Amino acid sequence: MSTFPTSVSATALDFTWPDGTEVFAGLQLAVGPGRTGLIGLNGSGKSTLLKLIAGELTPSEGAIRITGEVGYLPQNVTLDTTLKVDEALGIDRTRAALHAIEAGDASEENFTAVGDDWDVEERAVAMLDQLGLGHIGLDRAIGEVSGGESVLLRLAALLLRRPDVLLLDEPTNNLDLYARRRLYAAVEGWSGVMIVVSHDRELLDLVDQIADLRSGEVVWYGGNFTAYEEALAVEQEAAERMVRVAEGDLKKQKRELTEAHVKLAKRVRYGNKMFAQKREPKIIMNARKREAQVSAGKHRMMHEEKLKEAKERLDEAVEAVRDDDEIRVDLPFTAVPPGREVLTLRDLELAYGATAGSFDLRGPERIALIGRNGAGKTTLLRTITGELAPVAGEAVPHVPLRFLPQRLDVLNDALTVAENVAKAAPGATNNRIRARLARFLFKGARADQLASTLSGGERFRAALAALMLAEPAPQLLMLDEPTNNLDMASVRQLTGALDSYEGALIVASHDLPFLESIGITRWLLLDGELRDTSLEEVRELMAMN
Repeated sequence: MSTFPTSVSATALDFTWPDGTEVFAGLQLAVGPGRTGLIGLNGSGKSTLLKLIAGELTPSEGAIRITGEVGYLPQNVTLDTTLKVDEALGIDRTRAALHAIEAGDASEENFTAVGDDWDVEERAVAMLDQLGLGHIGLDRAIGEVSGGESVLLRLAALLLRRPDVLLLDEPTNNLDLYARRRLYAAVEGWSGVMIVVSHDRELLDLVDQIADLRSGEVVWYGGNFTAYEEALAVEQEAAERMVRVAEGDLKKQKRELTEAHVKLAKRVRYGNKMFAQKREPKIIMNARKREAQVSAGKHRMMHEEKLKEAKERLDEAVEAVRDDDEIRVDLPFTAVPPGREVLTLRDLELAYGATAGSFDLRGPERIALIGRNGAGKTTLLRTITGELAPVAGEAVPHVPLRFLPQRLDVLNDALTVAENVAKAAPGATNNRIRARLARFLFKGARADQLASTLSGGERFRAALAALMLAEPAPQLLMLDEPTNNLDMASVRQLTGALDSYEGALIVASHDLPFLESIGITRWLLLDGELRDTSLEEVRELMAMN
């Protein structure tokens, strides 16, 4: 560990992608000890900033200074499946040298390899146990661990290195409810500099401060995410109040300018009348006419300047109010009457060993499908859609259904947003498609964007639009980890869309706050077999693991 005060700073930081897309221009950043939650809209540059700090990207201009060693957990963790666990942890050579010394080989090479790390094996086992990976062992092959375990294994490798600065990019994305608890505990116990990018509310409620990256600038808020939301609500209320004040001032200035024009017109008419009647000497009347014109010009310029200033104040006030556009879904054909048969599972056995058994879904139920990583949730959803064949039994949907997978691969990247929707709804007119897309915030030219150019949040909205606007309208909607990689604004938009959806819903997710926000009516736990559970039991299970 470094003996100097640990910090991360960026000065006049510029970064532009090779295609010319500008991400940062003159960004200033200073992060000291403690846990910092880095938040912002999809596409604002959060992951890019972490990569710049980690040294995986090089700034176009400016400088990044770091005191201490950096550890970086990227959003998409990939590990070589041929490695053993101790190799993934980076302790294989030290461990081999220790075992050689214990076997009697006291060569200088082995002592050099060990250095001061005589307890590395014990620390590694303790770290794995702390993260819920104690059952894996140091000699197991990486190919045998799940995706969630790979994330925790990469985190364990970082923590064993004891870096001064720890960068985490969406670390809970592929973790089940139990693994998330382990990660939360590791975050709570961190004492160095930590910068975490996440949409996970529970994780962000563990940080000491929030850095809000917006329009290429960072705004700081003390406290966790809940405190940030409260502070932002106060700010937005004040900003909206300023908009109302500025709008009132603008109306006043417009009115005064109009009144000034009327008064000036009256003066001109009066002057012309006096001049025509020649009641005073011509030289005096000409002088008065010139004075009136100068006075009128000054008067008009004064009011026009006031009007311009009022418009500028209104523009500034409007800019301070955040865009709170919400997805609006009004799809009456998705409605499912109470009691109607929607889905039937009969003695269903899934590939890879899980059992779903028998199950009936009726009416507009909202089902949360939960379970550990690798329990078979995605397998069950793909079996219901018909993409995977069951080992035994059957899954019979009785209504039109649509499935949104984690990878969002329902979109054709070579087509525009409008063309993707048209493909799903071939009977709809172009005007109807565009009117519907506007409700998913793809208005005008935005509907003509190629799917390949969309940001993460935009891609999700486009995929959701393609599913929900499809013909026939889906009366059963199935979502697999829908909040992965979404920023907070996109999660709110999704919640709003699902609030107005009237069909049946099955959501596989580890995001407990999100599940609670969408009105779940039934909780199903897949753990070897499928069974009903409750929110209270889910919380108890999480607390126990």
